[in-house]
Amino acid sequence: MTILRILAAIFLPPLGVFLTVGLGGAFWINLLLTIFGFYIGGIVHAIWVIAKHDD
Repeated sequence: MTILRILAAIFLPPLGVFLTVGLGGAFWINLLLTIFGFYIGGIVHAIWVIAKHDD
């Protein structure tokens, strides 16, 4: 499942975060990062959230 979330984070960062934490604060931060032109920042944030919650 982690590989699927990381792939989702690369193509659509908010989806990867949503699959990991749901509609929490991390999802909204990632959505804002992705929408306001920081796509790479959204990817990095999404992978960080996925890795942090996969311990």
